[in-house]
Amino acid sequence: MKKIGLFLAFMVAGVIMVNAQGGGGGGFRQRTVEERVKTVHEKIDSAFKLDAEKLTKVDAAFTTFYKGQDKVREELMSGGERPDREAMMAKLAPVTEARDKELKTIFTEEQFKKFKDEIEPALNPRRGPGGGGGNRQ
Repeated sequence: MKKIGLFLAFMVAGVIMVNAQGGGGGGFRQRTVEERVKTVHEKIDSAFKLDAEKLTKVDAAFTTFYKGQDKVREELMSGGERPDREAMMAKLAPVTEARDKELKTIFTEEQFKKFKDEIEPALNPRRGPGGGGGNRQ
């Protein structure tokens, strides 16, 4: 009887540890395009107070951008190896340029500058030196 109780205690402890670590999958879940667009929409709306028509255009530009970003990421990851940052940035550059070109038609010059200087960096938080990811040494 003591062995069964001890076994159950270890099983419960194991389940708790796995759940505390995000289910064993690293705890990272890529947000959907819609979730990311909603975040951008809220930040831009609070910063610029654009009319509904312009906000719809911003949402469309970011929907296209995030779908393109996901496609590039999938293509690079399909090779089996994790691509380096420079390769990823080089492939994403045309997608980002297309988004910026679209935003320049929506924003004033001043708004676009504020977007690039303040809002865009807040949308892409960096994880610090080494890119984060746990207890790397």
